[in-house]
Amino acid sequence: QVQLVDSGGGLVQPGGSLRLSCSASGFTFSTSAWGMHWVRQAPGKGLEWLSSIDPDGTTYYSDSMKGRFAISRDDAKNTLYLQMNNLKPEDTAVYYCVRFSGDDVWGQGTRVTVSS
Repeated sequence: QVQLVDSGGGLVQPGGSLRLSCSASGFTFSTSAWGMHWVRQAPGKGLEWLSSIDPDGTTYYSDSMKGRFAISRDDAKNTLYLQMNNLKPEDTAVYYCVRFSGDDVWGQGTRVTVSS
């Protein structure tokens, strides 16, 4: 069974950092035919794509995330990460890892709240 489990969210002060994790089962990132993505949904807003990583390790970022967020993965653990630095209140959202394949697979989401 293909499954993604998101974790690592929480409450952080502005300027702080968090590292989100996405643990996968049922498939392997490095040999998959699809890349992996992080998206988020802020309160009252639509989904926003943040970053992705191809099976060969090539990374992509939305322009607004460059320099603050970094996507990576640990193939030995089959885990995807999103390192988020210099967090701002507007980064408050539920963050999801997603495999966009014909049968899209979503993590359950992890909530990040940036507030003093």
